[in-house]
Amino acid sequence: MTSSPSAHHPIGVAIAGLGFGEAVHLPALETVPGLEAVALWHHRQERLDQACSQSGLKGHASWTSLLNDSRIEAVIIATPPAPRYELAMQALKAGKHLLLEKPVALNAQQVADLQRESISRGLSVAVDFEYRAVPLFQQTARLLEQGAVGQPWLVKFDWLMSSRADPQRAWNWYSQANQGGGVLGALGTHAFDTLAWLIGSVGEPQTVTCTAINQRPDTAGLMQPVDAEDIALINVNLSSHQGETVPAQVALSSVARNGRGCWIEIYGSEGSLVLGSENQKDYVHGFSLTMQRDGEAPRNVQPDEDLRFPTTWSDGRVAPVARVQSWWAESIRSGRPMVPGLAEGLASQVACDLSLSSC
Repeated sequence: MTSSPSAHHPIGVAIAGLGFGEAVHLPALETVPGLEAVALWHHRQERLDQACSQSGLKGHASWTSLLNDSRIEAVIIATPPAPRYELAMQALKAGKHLLLEKPVALNAQQVADLQRESISRGLSVAVDFEYRAVPLFQQTARLLEQGAVGQPWLVKFDWLMSSRADPQRAWNWYSQANQGGGVLGALGTHAFDTLAWLIGSVGEPQTVTCTAINQRPDTAGLMQPVDAEDIALINVNLSSHQGETVPAQVALSSVARNGRGCWIEIYGSEGSLVLGSENQKDYVHGFSLTMQRDGEAPRNVQPDEDLRFPTTWSDGRVAPVARVQSWWAESIRSGRPMVPGLAEGLASQVACDLSLSSC
């Protein structure tokens, strides 16, 4: 069993992966008491040197070197999905707490392996399901818990984005199914976790997937095949927190030109909740929540004071990620299970795996 860090010094954190890791996790870390960024990792030395010169942090191009660094007690892994499992497993065996981006791994078996390893070593592993930390999502969860719509009868979840609608957008890991690419990994992991959190556990889905743009240019301009899905249509039953079965319909796309964004509609026995945003540039800023009780006019709902972010960022992703990081820090220090953690990550990945196998 790994002992909890002392309350008298900050937990030293390394960030592995310099896309989302540098742009979002690093500024978020600067706002979280009890956590301190101490190192960065990237497999390309020139990219690592660039990030370290800007941040002033120590760089590791060797994963073994990072794991042997005594200042590092915890690691945020924000790499592309394919290497994530092996990096995470080695880090757990070295006694490091983890915060993992999603999809956590390439399949549910890998997530289960990480879960067993973390439990056996008493390590805290967070999964960055940051919508659980967005105030209006939290407000939605609170209203549902209070019975604002009565018994949920139907859920409709549309997440229609245009981020990859340009056929000239470069071919990379996102285009390759065996590298963890595709809309189910990018959006489906969040969607399934959000449904499980708000309504109840996700049953076996029936899914239709499509690859609308089946080739993209690589860095040399040569066209390469795309086999990762960019559209997924899913029907699934949810087992509600009240023990009832709730049908849900989920539409996901990364190639929806002029798509409507992210919208969750919950219809119940006594009313409805509609949470959504058309903002294609910032997937956290721009959400609104409308509640309509039976026989009443619809009304806009704002988050309760205790749910609001203390700081507003130009990049809306930073604040919810910082909130997840703060939950992680508390889990590390207290030894209490992390939520969202690998239990939630496993449930989401099982749903994604079943979605792909049902096609």
